[in-house]
Amino acid sequence: MPDTVLVLNSGSSSIKFGLFEIAAAEPALLCKGLLDEHEARPRLVVRSPAGEDLFETRRDAANSGGHLFADVLAFIEDRFGQGNLRAAGHRVVHGGPDYSGPVALTDDVTAKLEALTPLAPLHQPRCLAPVRTLAAIRPSLTQIACFDTAFHHGLAPPASRFAIPRRFEERGVRRYGFHGLSFEYVTRRLAEIAPELAAKRIVIAHLGNGASLCALRHGRSVDTTMGLTPLDGLVMGTRCGTIDPGVLLYLQQYEKMSIEDVQHLLYHESGLLGVSGLSADMRTLLASGTEAAREAVELFTFRAAQEIAMMATTLEGLDGLVFTGGIGEHAKEIRSAIGARLGWLGVRVDATANEGACEHISGNDSAVDVLVIPTNEELAIARHCAALVHGHGVT
Repeated sequence: MPDTVLVLNSGSSSIKFGLFEIAAAEPALLCKGLLDEHEARPRLVVRSPAGEDLFETRRDAANSGGHLFADVLAFIEDRFGQGNLRAAGHRVVHGGPDYSGPVALTDDVTAKLEALTPLAPLHQPRCLAPVRTLAAIRPSLTQIACFDTAFHHGLAPPASRFAIPRRFEERGVRRYGFHGLSFEYVTRRLAEIAPELAAKRIVIAHLGNGASLCALRHGRSVDTTMGLTPLDGLVMGTRCGTIDPGVLLYLQQYEKMSIEDVQHLLYHESGLLGVSGLSADMRTLLASGTEAAREAVELFTFRAAQEIAMMATTLEGLDGLVFTGGIGEHAKEIRSAIGARLGWLGVRVDATANEGACEHISGNDSAVDVLVIPTNEELAIARHCAALVHGHGVT
């Protein structure tokens, strides 16, 4: 069997993974799976690229972590042969000011990334936990970090700057941006299907439980809605997005909330869940008949359209709008509502094309090309790992 890399994409309570063959120019998916820790007995499921079940097992919660990773490695070796796994690639949310591209994980690098936890307290520990687990199980396996901030590393003032004393910027307090692996994949895919458009002024809307926008000029990120942390910008599933800093002062001074309580409120109790009082899942809200659910959806689309217009200001115009992410790819109602709010910018979404989730969903009279491009963060990571394993193309 040819060389392979294992790609891990850690979420809040589950880890998506994929095994990729890296012999050819483009990595090829061999199998994919999920380590799901939602249930009392955490579960490992492995499927073929077509979705057929290949393997499933459960472990007791008390000792699930390491054992489930060992199960993954055992399955890979049994199915695809021993000695072919060259590396494990990890999506790491925050790379800070130092990492502009993928890097092999050493103890020193991992420690530096752990020190960034205050900038992404919900995500960074979850991203790094599998690194430690795999190192304990298979210490000789090369592990590679791929960063969500790397795509935005070239952001420059004024887009990268906060209006606070400059001494804090010198300590790294600046806007970094996130969802970079998704934006990177979609940008490359856009260049394949519409190369002339890809060189123009584009906004990519990654809409999911986490949501952000990226403004692109000539395929490079020049602005984005998330900042120092993944809290900023759009309304999200349980995160508030942009908020008046005075609200935070009020909560601490007059509601007597601790810093920990405020952090939990902003990361876990806000967004669609907080406004609707029902769910963080857009599918549930769209199916609900309650007024609060309707208002949560309305706020989501209002803020998304508002900040797309902000990105258009950075770009001094808008030639293309691309929807991606779980909501962006699957919720036609959300695409339609955002498009309608941007009619003054010349955005027209064709109802028939939008209903069928075609790649191109803009109307014939639209001044802006509107597309739906499914993202693939795992493939983006596999590409970086393959380049690093083969010794080229990675910083």
